[in-house]
Amino acid sequence: MDGRNWRMLAAGVAGALVIFAVLFYLVGGQRIIEELTHATPSLVGATVGFGLLWLIAWSLMLRTILGTLGVPVALVRSFAIYAAAVFANNVTPFGQAGGEPVAALLISRSSNARYETGLVGIASLDVLNVVSSLSLIGLGVSYYALNFTLGERLETAIITVVVLVAAIVVAFTFVWHRREQFVEYIAGALARVLGRIPLDRLDDIDEDDLVERMQRFFGHVERVAVNRRRLAITIGLSTVGWLFQGAALMAAFAAVGYSVPFYVVLFVIPLGNMAGAAPLPGGLAAIEATFVALLVPTTGLPGSAVAAAVLIYRSVIYWMPVLIGGGSMTAFGVRSFA
Repeated sequence: MDGRNWRMLAAGVAGALVIFAVLFYLVGGQRIIEELTHATPSLVGATVGFGLLWLIAWSLMLRTILGTLGVPVALVRSFAIYAAAVFANNVTPFGQAGGEPVAALLISRSSNARYETGLVGIASLDVLNVVSSLSLIGLGVSYYALNFTLGERLETAIITVVVLVAAIVVAFTFVWHRREQFVEYIAGALARVLGRIPLDRLDDIDEDDLVERMQRFFGHVERVAVNRRRLAITIGLSTVGWLFQGAALMAAFAAVGYSVPFYVVLFVIPLGNMAGAAPLPGGLAAIEATFVALLVPTTGLPGSAVAAAVLIYRSVIYWMPVLIGGGSMTAFGVRSFA
């Protein structure tokens, strides 16, 4: 990372620490620590196991997408690539939005694919994860609404997600139907901007080159969308990954001596992960705080127990890819985000 990226990361970590401090203050830091110290080790281990299965499922998902794009990747390598991609997301602000360019670079370097092919691969994975998560949110919320009253906090979260997804779908549809004009306009503007940057590696990039790359990008998107068999497999793997995350959270609650309904987990995890768009490294602290805010009213459990279970769960989902992915980054020769 260059100096600016290090400053952004430091600011993000500082922001995350402030949110954690507020969370511990509001819920009760001493009570949270007591819950954590009495957690059952075997069930914490089960949380780790389910977290690992989640990583495997979504790495297979990435492998399937890359296969559709004509980029064959071995099973073990696909796991290393995806873990490294999650690492990139977890150490850059704005979650996936901040880590996507790095993840695309990882795919390109580790599989000899073009950069835009890697970008389509990781972007497609994120989009399809949103699609499958919306189905789970719909199922979980529907069941909850039939048996309980939706609280104001939950209603706000659901409305926000629906509006955000609707806006993304409308924007993507507009761009897709006008992609030729979009490519010409963006390529011209981007070429002018890059031409003013005094870097040798940007000297050879001209408008025609950018047009060609962007056309390949949209071509790859179309290949992913029209291959129905692989698309169905990919969405299935995405759903399985979400279910493994749900099992990990339930194991974390069991570790501190509580149980939660699976239908609550179905919608809380995808909703909580939307907080990953916050300008914090991988949504650190923002996701944890959102989980606690959603789980306390929907489960009726003490805030300290919820916070402890969420911290166990997030320690696995956040830190395991960081540890595995950091090693993969080094192995792939990517040592800088600059």
